[in-house]
Amino acid sequence: MNMDQPLSTLVLTTNEPAINRAFRIAMGDLSGNIQPFKDGLLDEACPVILAGLDYDTPWTRDAAINVWNGLGLAQPHASRNTLLAVLERSDAGIRIGGQYWDAIIWAMGAWAYYLYTGDRDFLRLAEEAVRNSLRRFEAEERDPETGLFRGPAVYGDGVAAYPDRYSPGGTSSILDWVRANPGKRAPAGYGIPMHALSTNCVYAQAYRVAGQMRRELGLPEDAEVEAQGEALAERIRQRFWNHEKGTFNYILDAQGGSDHQEGLGHAFALLFGLADADQARLVLDRQVITPHGIPCVWPSYARYTAQGGFGRHSGTVWPFISAFWGEAALLHHRPDLFEREYKKFTDTLNRHGQCAEIVHPETGEVYGGLQENGSGPDGLQWASCMRQTWSASAYLRMVLTGLLGLRFSTAGLTFAPHLPAGLQRVHLSGLSYRGSSLEITVLGQGSRITAFQLDGEQVEPALRASLTGQHTIEVWLA
Repeated sequence: MNMDQPLSTLVLTTNEPAINRAFRIAMGDLSGNIQPFKDGLLDEACPVILAGLDYDTPWTRDAAINVWNGLGLAQPHASRNTLLAVLERSDAGIRIGGQYWDAIIWAMGAWAYYLYTGDRDFLRLAEEAVRNSLRRFEAEERDPETGLFRGPAVYGDGVAAYPDRYSPGGTSSILDWVRANPGKRAPAGYGIPMHALSTNCVYAQAYRVAGQMRRELGLPEDAEVEAQGEALAERIRQRFWNHEKGTFNYILDAQGGSDHQEGLGHAFALLFGLADADQARLVLDRQVITPHGIPCVWPSYARYTAQGGFGRHSGTVWPFISAFWGEAALLHHRPDLFEREYKKFTDTLNRHGQCAEIVHPETGEVYGGLQENGSGPDGLQWASCMRQTWSASAYLRMVLTGLLGLRFSTAGLTFAPHLPAGLQRVHLSGLSYRGSSLEITVLGQGSRITAFQLDGEQVEPALRASLTGQHTIEVWLA
């Protein structure tokens, strides 16, 4: 078992002590969740990124999101192991394991890992896994009538994420709905008949990633895969869009769907460029933001609000969603939304001294929410998991893609930093990018780059993917 890799190398210093402390809290939780583990394609126990303090395994969606959030830069060795640990060998070849509906999000984590490291051996394996998995899920979960993929929302494995008709009673798992409703199941696949916004956004992006992987490997382009991805993107724009509300609907199904706001679905639609310009503008204007961040689903459902609380997966704030929303807001020229989310996130970490799984939308307290099969006199009380990895990696993402503005492609690394009012200096050391080690300093205010220096020389704000060695980067904003 190889445990000789450093557990943490990133050091952030700014002129704001609260940010410095929040970053240390996040990196401490991340480091503590790297533990030996063996599963999937790992032949022996290796350091992997567990889902949190309350877990003894990585989960597929968590693994992908954590690597994508920046652990592929901070901990490339453990990131690679984690992605391999959630793959499986089948008669059809290597494919992605885990809960079926959002397993394809592994493609985003794998592609990010390649962009961060340039590991072509891994990319060849990843291309096979994504290709085989898309074929599997097309056969099992793509609805031939709508062309959309069936299944719950990304991360939404609890029934508190869904309307009453998807709560079978006496259970917390959405997977139990099929057992409780055999006459309503879909005719193919696992059987849950809903189409969720976030899940379909992830599939649309996975098709694009599959094409990018093939091009990077020099494989023949698969025109069908490319076409399916764009067709799905158009279906999302057309079928999920609610013209009256100016937001995307959360769920489509035969029972009328749901026009609730799904925070992660909205973030992905914007982040992946699936919303057109008018849709993006309206979503940014109309997405509800609670006093402590973007809610996972809004509003919560009456079966919880009637009890004086919020659903575990509806109405509550899951900090990992804040990072995606904040990045999407910056990409669409709404720095005010990024700044609000980042400040609340920083305050939350300092307040609790850990990266909690969920917080209360109104009080900011660590809060597990209400959901069936819980504890307490009403049987609805749940606890928030402790030191949750994707909450910690979300803070790292907001530093990397927000404050530092790192943008990765096959060509290299470009910069689009943003420093909110009061934050005048951000310095990050120990960043491992492909064959180089980077020390980055951003100075000034706002988003407009006035000067960019690499090792003391004025250059364009971009680095080639072929860069090697140790380098210092200084960026001035005005």
